[in-house]
Amino acid sequence: MTPPPALRLAGQHRVDARRLFDVDMTLAAGAWTCLLGPSGVGKSTVLRLLLGLETGGAFDGTITASDGQPLAGRISYMAQSDLLLPWLTVIDNIMIGDRLRGATPDRDRASAMLARVGLQDHAHKKPAALSGGMRQRAALARTLLEDRAVVFLDEPFSALDAGTRAAMQELAAELLHGRTVLLVTHDPAEAARLADHILILSATGAQSWPVPALPAPRPVSAPEVWACQSALLSHLRGVPA
Repeated sequence: MTPPPALRLAGQHRVDARRLFDVDMTLAAGAWTCLLGPSGVGKSTVLRLLLGLETGGAFDGTITASDGQPLAGRISYMAQSDLLLPWLTVIDNIMIGDRLRGATPDRDRASAMLARVGLQDHAHKKPAALSGGMRQRAALARTLLEDRAVVFLDEPFSALDAGTRAAMQELAAELLHGRTVLLVTHDPAEAARLADHILILSATGAQSWPVPALPAPRPVSAPEVWACQSALLSHLRGVPA
Protein backbone atom coordinates (compact mmCIF):
# COMPACT_ATOMS: atom_id res chain seq x y z
CA MET A 1 0.00 0.00 0.00
CA THR A 2 1.28 3.47 -0.89
CA PRO A 3 1.69 5.91 2.00
CA PRO A 4 -1.67 7.38 3.04
CA PRO A 5 -2.18 11.07 2.30
CA ALA A 6 -3.14 13.96 4.54
CA LEU A 7 -6.50 15.48 3.61
CA ARG A 8 -7.56 19.11 3.75
CA LEU A 9 -11.10 20.48 3.63
CA ALA A 10 -11.35 24.26 3.46
CA GLY A 11 -14.49 26.24 2.76
CA GLN A 12 -18.04 27.05 3.72
CA HIS A 13 -21.08 24.80 3.62
CA ARG A 14 -24.61 26.21 3.47
CA VAL A 15 -28.03 24.60 3.73
CA ASP A 16 -30.95 26.67 2.39
CA ALA A 17 -28.77 29.81 2.51
CA ARG A 18 -27.96 29.14 6.21
CA ARG A 19 -24.29 28.68 7.01
CA LEU A 20 -23.70 25.29 8.57
CA PHE A 21 -19.96 25.69 9.02
CA ASP A 22 -16.93 27.55 7.72
CA VAL A 23 -13.79 25.49 8.30
CA ASP A 24 -10.21 24.87 7.31
CA MET A 25 -9.32 21.45 8.67
CA THR A 26 -6.55 18.96 7.96
CA LEU A 27 -6.53 15.23 8.64
CA ALA A 28 -2.95 14.21 9.35
CA ALA A 29 -1.47 11.48 7.17
CA GLY A 30 -1.32 8.05 8.76
CA ALA A 31 -3.05 9.16 11.96
CA TRP A 32 -6.43 9.02 13.68
CA THR A 33 -8.36 12.30 13.79
CA CYS A 34 -11.48 12.32 15.97
CA LEU A 35 -14.16 14.87 15.10
CA LEU A 36 -16.57 15.94 17.83
CA GLY A 37 -19.23 18.62 18.15
CA PRO A 38 -22.90 19.06 19.02
CA SER A 39 -25.58 17.24 17.04
CA GLY A 40 -26.48 19.05 13.83
CA VAL A 41 -23.22 20.97 13.54
CA GLY A 42 -22.23 19.09 10.37
CA LYS A 43 -19.90 16.25 11.38
CA SER A 44 -21.51 13.73 9.04
CA THR A 45 -21.66 16.44 6.37
CA VAL A 46 -17.86 16.71 6.56
CA LEU A 47 -17.65 12.98 5.87
CA ARG A 48 -20.05 13.21 2.95
CA LEU A 49 -18.11 16.10 1.44
CA LEU A 50 -14.86 14.15 1.66
CA LEU A 51 -16.61 11.17 0.08
CA GLY A 52 -18.08 13.26 -2.73
CA LEU A 53 -21.64 12.41 -1.71
CA GLU A 54 -24.76 14.58 -1.76
CA THR A 55 -25.07 16.71 1.37
CA GLY A 56 -28.37 18.49 0.86
CA GLY A 57 -26.52 21.80 0.76
CA ALA A 58 -23.89 23.76 -1.15
CA PHE A 59 -20.14 23.72 -0.48
CA ASP A 60 -17.89 26.55 -1.59
CA GLY A 61 -14.29 25.48 -1.06
CA THR A 62 -11.65 22.85 -1.79
CA ILE A 63 -10.92 19.27 -0.80
CA THR A 64 -7.37 18.11 -1.47
CA ALA A 65 -5.04 15.21 -0.74
CA SER A 66 -1.40 15.92 0.09
CA ASP A 67 -0.19 13.61 -2.69
CA GLY A 68 -2.31 15.40 -5.27
CA GLN A 69 -4.11 12.21 -6.25
CA PRO A 70 -7.90 11.66 -6.36
CA LEU A 71 -9.48 10.00 -3.34
CA ALA A 72 -11.72 7.73 -5.42
CA GLY A 73 -10.90 4.08 -4.79
CA ARG A 74 -8.77 4.81 -1.72
CA ILE A 75 -11.48 5.21 0.93
CA SER A 76 -13.28 2.74 3.15
CA TYR A 77 -16.39 4.18 4.81
CA MET A 78 -18.55 2.97 7.70
CA ALA A 79 -21.81 4.92 7.98
CA GLN A 80 -23.97 5.33 11.08
CA SER A 81 -26.42 2.81 9.63
CA ASP A 82 -24.95 -0.67 9.10
CA LEU A 83 -26.27 -0.79 5.47
CA LEU A 84 -26.25 -4.61 5.47
CA LEU A 85 -28.15 -6.12 2.57
CA PRO A 86 -31.01 -8.15 4.08
CA TRP A 87 -30.96 -10.89 1.42
CA LEU A 88 -27.26 -11.72 1.92
CA THR A 89 -25.63 -13.68 4.71
CA VAL A 90 -23.25 -11.93 7.08
CA ILE A 91 -20.15 -13.27 5.33
CA ASP A 92 -21.50 -12.33 1.91
CA ASN A 93 -22.30 -8.85 3.21
CA ILE A 94 -18.76 -8.22 4.37
CA MET A 95 -17.36 -9.41 1.01
CA ILE A 96 -19.72 -7.18 -1.00
CA GLY A 97 -16.94 -4.78 -2.01
CA ASP A 98 -15.09 -7.40 -4.02
CA ARG A 99 -18.33 -8.61 -5.62
CA LEU A 100 -19.27 -5.10 -6.71
CA ARG A 101 -15.79 -4.59 -8.18
CA GLY A 102 -16.02 -7.88 -10.08
CA ALA A 103 -13.18 -9.41 -8.05
CA THR A 104 -13.14 -12.87 -6.49
CA PRO A 105 -13.82 -12.53 -2.74
CA ASP A 106 -11.29 -14.04 -0.34
CA ARG A 107 -13.63 -16.14 1.83
CA ASP A 108 -10.85 -17.32 4.14
CA ARG A 109 -9.80 -13.75 4.86
CA ALA A 110 -13.43 -12.74 5.39
CA SER A 111 -13.94 -15.64 7.80
CA ALA A 112 -10.86 -14.61 9.74
CA MET A 113 -12.17 -11.05 9.98
CA LEU A 114 -15.53 -12.29 11.26
CA ALA A 115 -13.65 -14.20 13.93
CA ARG A 116 -11.83 -11.03 14.94
CA VAL A 117 -15.16 -9.27 15.56
CA GLY A 118 -16.66 -12.29 17.31
CA LEU A 119 -19.15 -13.26 14.62
CA GLN A 120 -17.61 -16.49 13.37
CA ASP A 121 -20.66 -18.48 14.55
CA HIS A 122 -23.06 -16.15 12.71
CA ALA A 123 -21.41 -16.08 9.27
CA HIS A 124 -24.31 -17.74 7.48
CA LYS A 125 -27.14 -15.88 9.19
CA LYS A 126 -29.08 -13.07 7.55
CA PRO A 127 -28.90 -9.58 9.12
CA ALA A 128 -32.46 -9.86 10.49
CA ALA A 129 -31.26 -12.63 12.82
CA LEU A 130 -28.63 -10.37 14.43
CA SER A 131 -28.86 -7.87 17.27
CA GLY A 132 -28.07 -4.22 16.63
CA GLY A 133 -24.62 -4.59 18.13
CA MET A 134 -23.87 -7.67 16.03
CA ARG A 135 -24.96 -5.85 12.88
CA GLN A 136 -22.61 -2.98 13.76
CA ARG A 137 -19.74 -5.40 14.24
CA ALA A 138 -20.50 -6.92 10.83
CA ALA A 139 -20.38 -3.45 9.29
CA LEU A 140 -17.05 -2.80 11.02
CA ALA A 141 -15.69 -6.11 9.67
CA ARG A 142 -16.75 -5.09 6.15
CA THR A 143 -14.96 -1.74 6.52
CA LEU A 144 -11.76 -3.28 7.89
CA LEU A 145 -11.75 -5.95 5.20
CA GLU A 146 -11.51 -3.27 2.51
CA ASP A 147 -7.94 -2.49 3.68
CA ARG A 148 -7.84 1.09 2.36
CA ALA A 149 -5.33 3.88 2.97
CA VAL A 150 -8.07 6.31 4.05
CA VAL A 151 -10.87 5.24 6.41
CA PHE A 152 -13.93 7.21 7.52
CA LEU A 153 -15.89 5.96 10.54
CA ASP A 154 -19.20 7.56 11.55
CA GLU A 155 -20.12 6.52 15.12
CA PRO A 156 -18.80 2.98 14.50
CA PHE A 157 -19.08 1.70 18.08
CA SER A 158 -22.28 3.41 19.23
CA ALA A 159 -24.45 0.25 19.38
CA LEU A 160 -21.96 -1.82 21.37
CA ASP A 161 -21.89 -2.63 25.08
CA ALA A 162 -18.95 -1.21 27.04
CA GLY A 163 -16.79 -4.32 26.97
CA THR A 164 -17.35 -5.08 23.29
CA ARG A 165 -16.85 -1.41 22.44
CA ALA A 166 -13.41 -1.39 24.08
CA ALA A 167 -12.44 -4.59 22.26
CA MET A 168 -13.59 -3.27 18.86
CA GLN A 169 -11.80 0.03 19.44
CA GLU A 170 -8.60 -1.90 20.06
CA LEU A 171 -9.13 -4.06 16.96
CA ALA A 172 -9.75 -1.01 14.76
CA ALA A 173 -6.69 0.75 16.19
CA GLU A 174 -4.58 -2.34 15.44
CA LEU A 175 -5.78 -2.94 11.89
CA LEU A 176 -5.92 0.73 10.89
CA HIS A 177 -2.54 1.69 12.30
CA GLY A 178 -0.72 3.94 9.84
CA ARG A 179 -3.88 4.78 7.87
CA THR A 180 -5.45 8.22 7.58
CA VAL A 181 -8.55 7.78 9.74
CA LEU A 182 -11.38 10.20 10.45
CA LEU A 183 -13.58 9.04 13.34
CA VAL A 184 -16.79 11.00 13.93
CA THR A 185 -17.97 10.45 17.48
CA HIS A 186 -20.17 11.94 20.18
CA ASP A 187 -18.14 10.18 22.89
CA PRO A 188 -15.34 12.19 24.56
CA ALA A 189 -14.03 8.98 26.15
CA GLU A 190 -13.65 7.39 22.73
CA ALA A 191 -11.76 10.39 21.39
CA ALA A 192 -9.53 10.53 24.49
CA ARG A 193 -8.68 6.87 24.01
CA LEU A 194 -8.17 6.63 20.24
CA ALA A 195 -7.23 10.00 18.78
CA ASP A 196 -3.86 11.17 17.58
CA HIS A 197 -5.61 14.48 16.90
CA ILE A 198 -8.94 15.83 18.16
CA LEU A 199 -10.99 18.46 16.33
CA ILE A 200 -14.15 20.08 17.69
CA LEU A 201 -16.43 21.29 14.91
CA SER A 202 -18.55 24.42 15.20
CA ALA A 203 -20.17 26.83 12.77
CA THR A 204 -17.04 28.99 12.81
CA GLY A 205 -14.32 26.38 12.46
CA ALA A 206 -12.63 23.23 13.74
CA GLN A 207 -10.84 23.74 17.05
CA SER A 208 -7.84 21.56 17.83
CA TRP A 209 -7.89 19.89 21.26
CA PRO A 210 -4.88 18.38 23.10
CA VAL A 211 -4.70 14.60 23.37
CA PRO A 212 -3.20 12.57 26.25
CA ALA A 213 0.56 12.03 26.06
CA LEU A 214 0.19 8.26 25.73
CA PRO A 215 0.19 6.07 22.60
CA ALA A 216 -3.24 5.09 21.32
CA PRO A 217 -5.25 3.04 22.01
CA ARG A 218 -4.85 4.32 25.55
CA PRO A 219 -5.90 2.41 28.68
CA VAL A 220 -9.44 3.33 29.66
CA SER A 221 -8.36 3.78 33.27
CA ALA A 222 -5.31 6.00 32.60
CA PRO A 223 -5.53 9.29 34.54
CA GLU A 224 -4.55 11.22 31.41
CA VAL A 225 -7.46 9.68 29.51
CA TRP A 226 -9.90 10.51 32.30
CA ALA A 227 -8.63 14.10 32.44
CA CYS A 228 -8.95 14.57 28.67
CA GLN A 229 -12.41 12.98 28.64
CA SER A 230 -13.62 15.18 31.50
CA ALA A 231 -12.30 18.39 29.97
CA LEU A 232 -13.78 17.54 26.57
CA LEU A 233 -17.18 16.76 28.07
CA SER A 234 -17.22 20.03 30.01
CA HIS A 235 -16.27 21.95 26.89
CA LEU A 236 -18.96 20.29 24.79
CA ARG A 237 -21.54 20.99 27.49
CA GLY A 238 -20.44 24.60 27.77
CA VAL A 239 -19.71 24.38 31.49
CA PRO A 240 -16.46 25.12 33.40
CA ALA A 241 -14.09 22.15 33.61
